[in-house]
Amino acid sequence: MKTENKGGRPVKVAGQKKAYFIGVKMDTQEYYTLKAKAREAGISISECVRQSVLGSVIRQRLTPEMHDLIRKLCGMANNLNQIARKANAQGYRNAQLENLQLARCIRKLVTHLRHDD
Repeated sequence: MKTENKGGRPVKVAGQKKAYFIGVKMDTQEYYTLKAKAREAGISISECVRQSVLGSVIRQRLTPEMHDLIRKLCGMANNLNQIARKANAQGYRNAQLENLQLARCIRKLVTHLRHDD
């Protein structure tokens, strides 16, 4: 038995159907910015949002551990400034050892922060 083609749009498979709706609240500036970007690209607002979602990279927030490491790094930067002042006042040989120790600590912290990305 032959099925008759009634015409019309072909049926989409389950993975291609746009089955989910997400409502997003925006202020006036955000809405008109989105609308202008979609108009410039010649696509609908929905398609603009879809492309933005697929093309963006979202990074996780900083963990408390990372905040702590950054605070330590800031403290070390302060120490480095103090060593520089001391070196200018007393001579560079006296501050060389402190500077090398601090440089090792900073290098270790920066390496740790990079590996947490």
